[in-house]
Amino acid sequence: MVSFEELGLSNTKEMFEVALERKFAIPGYNASNLEQLQGIIIGCGDSNSPVIIQITQTSLKYANKTMIRYMGEGCVKMSKDLGYDIPIALHLDHGSSFESCKACIDIGFSSVMFDGSHLEYQKNVMITKRVANYAHQRNVNVEAELGIIGREDKGKEVEIQQYTDPEQVEDFVNRTGCDSLAIAIGTSHGAYKFKVERAEDIPELRFDILQEIRKRLGKFPIVLHGASSVPKKYVDIVNNYGGSLKKSFGVPETQLRKATQHGVCKINVATDSRILFTAMIRKYFKEHVDHFDPRLYLGTARQELIEMIIRKNKEVLGSSGQAKYIS
Repeated sequence: MVSFEELGLSNTKEMFEVALERKFAIPGYNASNLEQLQGIIIGCGDSNSPVIIQITQTSLKYANKTMIRYMGEGCVKMSKDLGYDIPIALHLDHGSSFESCKACIDIGFSSVMFDGSHLEYQKNVMITKRVANYAHQRNVNVEAELGIIGREDKGKEVEIQQYTDPEQVEDFVNRTGCDSLAIAIGTSHGAYKFKVERAEDIPELRFDILQEIRKRLGKFPIVLHGASSVPKKYVDIVNNYGGSLKKSFGVPETQLRKATQHGVCKINVATDSRILFTAMIRKYFKEHVDHFDPRLYLGTARQELIEMIIRKNKEVLGSSGQAKYIS
């Protein structure tokens, strides 16, 4: 067993306190490989932004949990080697059980999410509380989810969205002891978030629900999942270089910025970096048919990711320049 403090990682408690006070969102960037981790550290370091590196159970299995533990520590050391002074948290995204959360806490994660949103309410409360009790003994923060954030797969809905009920949030937070709460107000996982023909037809997020939750919870950390904006630039590159992402739209960045002004202090981004990597690699292969060195095409994608992260931190999340306010 290893503590996240031994790895140089940060707890998310102060991050959220500062974000709520200064009205910005901590970026929760998901990573699946080395180049994405490097891009996240450099992008957030160059923009002086705190960051939560997010690892799903699927990515944990893909990369191996021991490898992830050392890569997390490596991110901290890389950051310092490059002269950055930014807080870095390592977070389990969508943990499906107490056991999966415990396993990540035991190898040095500084934050875990237990996603019991698909469970019956009382069972969600029970398991979230068990995770929180174990995590808090080790100074690890716990994110929970109430309501169901939808998901579509190639236009076919596979998870039905269910908006968070504001009348449940106080009871849930008080009984579970969770440290932050992911809510469902109209965002959706994946590249197919909305059943619309045009970007102009994307519905507005349910800010009325967000405001009612904020009213009931006060200054309690609220999280948005499924908040990638699915930039048209990268969708077009994918489609122009042999891919097929049709009617793929994300959450408008203006709405995400508005959410930070209404109490959302963490916004998750996963799909954007995946589409970006796919786009840049497809384009590279088409333009360099004789190249075969992974460092060349992955390096090109990494540089594009750095630039996207810097822009998002500055223009969308408002986290650029905020690391100096967090000890």
